[in-house]
Amino acid sequence: MTTNEQQVSVSREIRASPEEIFDVLADPRQHPAIDGSGSVRGVVSGPDRLEMGSKFGMSMKIGLPYRIKSTVVEFDENRRIAWAHFGKHRWRYELEPFDDGARTRVTETFDYSTARSPWLIEKLGYPKKHPANMDATLERLAAHVENSD
Repeated sequence: MTTNEQQVSVSREIRASPEEIFDVLADPRQHPAIDGSGSVRGVVSGPDRLEMGSKFGMSMKIGLPYRIKSTVVEFDENRRIAWAHFGKHRWRYELEPFDDGARTRVTETFDYSTARSPWLIEKLGYPKKHPANMDATLERLAAHVENSD
């Protein structure tokens, strides 16, 4: 885990190509299967494949059920994807292939440097709470793509 000013990141080596991993990240219908927080319940709206500017809605539950709409705000095919919702903080995934082409370092970042209320995010303790969920997400992502053969 690394912590920078208003960013928390977790990385994991996954035995899959960046293309295989990106296909999962760019498909919002697969997000509930890889979510390690237990808060992502399902897709409400959006395209089958995300691209820059795509909007998608998810059903969520943190205590009470709710719906949230996000927009893809960073996109580099097979290398980086990030989305943000009305709070403006970002969930980012960066993919770095190893030379063998069969392994990828995946870094998930909770970036609240762009948030409307970073002080509130800190007050609620999310920068300290999210790394465990991010570890679980990367573990689930690894299991999802490594066992998809």
